[in-house]
Amino acid sequence: MDQKKIERINTLAHKQKTIGLTEEETAEQAALRKEYVAMWKKSLEAELANTYIVTPDGKKHKVTKKSKKES
Repeated sequence: MDQKKIERINTLAHKQKTIGLTEEETAEQAALRKEYVAMWKKSLEAELANTYIVTPDGKKHKVTKKSKKES
């Protein structure tokens, strides 16, 4: 996500707090936020794909996605 989109998210958030948003702006804000969250999640998943846990005995264990049954 480029800096212009992030600035637009912040501009809309500020406007929402002060004078409110139109329906079009509300829809734009929701779409931008959805795109931002998707980008953030993808970045986090990439980071975790390269993360290992080192136990006290020196063994490395790759971080894996938790299954729904373990919740």
